Amino acid sequence: MKCSLLRPLGWLLILSCGPLTGASWANPVAAVQLLRVSGCGGILPAYPPLQPDGQLDRAAAAWAAGGSPEDAAARSGYRAQRVVGLRLSGPDDSILQSLRRSRCRPMEAQGLRDVGVYRQATQTWMLIAAPAGGPAAAPIQSPEPETAEPTVRAFAYATAPSASRTSVSAQRVLQLVNEVRTAGSRCGEKSFGPAAPLQGSGTLDSVAADHARDMARHDYFEHVDLKGNTPADRVRATGYRERLVGENIAYGPTSAEEVVSGWLHSTGHCENIMDPRFVEMGLAAAPGQGSRRGLYWDQVLAQPAK
Repeated sequence: MKCSLLRPLGWLLILSCGPLTGASWANPVAAVQLLRVSGCGGILPAYPPLQPDGQLDRAAAAWAAGGSPEDAAARSGYRAQRVVGLRLSGPDDSILQSLRRSRCRPMEAQGLRDVGVYRQATQTWMLIAAPAGGPAAAPIQSPEPETAEPTVRAFAYATAPSASRTSVSAQRVLQLVNEVRTAGSRCGEKSFGPAAPLQGSGTLDSVAADHARDMARHDYFEHVDLKGNTPADRVRATGYRERLVGENIAYGPTSAEEVVSGWLHSTGHCENIMDPRFVEMGLAAAPGQGSRRGLYWDQVLAQPAK
């Protein structure tokens, strides 16, 4: 499964999965970026995405060979005010959960800006750094005891929509998506010509609604659900005979216009929308609970089997 993370628009958070054959999280950097821009699921301030840095990539490789993160960064030529080292082990989809359980404390310092990564099999060495001369990096707090309640900070979350509002949003998303497909679009470096309009599907609407509600109810934001099912698995479970399945998800947008604009400004999401192979679409939005009251969006795209 190929998934991509969009740079945040405000506090908008979006993921996409292209045509699916079943796999896990795309990469550890995507997991870290997701947690930074979401404020670790709403319990910390949201931070801008980290910028990849070639010197830190080399430093991460040097750290893997031995020594400290600070020494490795210095040897690579990166002038750092602060360096945080994360050594991550295991399959990619477990990394997100591990970082979330730590309440993202290693990523909380405000001055952290750049990231470098070195991977070897299932081992990942990641360096996150605040460059010398930049804004002062706030101290990293020690993890709180497991019994302590996280501090919930206020965000501009959406209010819970009525059923009728959600239905209207789904119709509006389909309209906006078809306008773009009819006109053609550029997705990153790739241009797409006009494509046939998508048809709404009640079955795919139900698949999208179930996953959006599940993410909202259980406070997670991933394509693979808590039972280990991929979007394609969820589509097949309804009896829908598919040839190809794709999915875009988002957390935070408050309108059809905002969520479609966010998807179109991300290469992976845009390519899903413009893929001429997709014929039908389902869409749903569900309000989060507790501190995460924004809307969870799920767009399911499919090509039925002939």
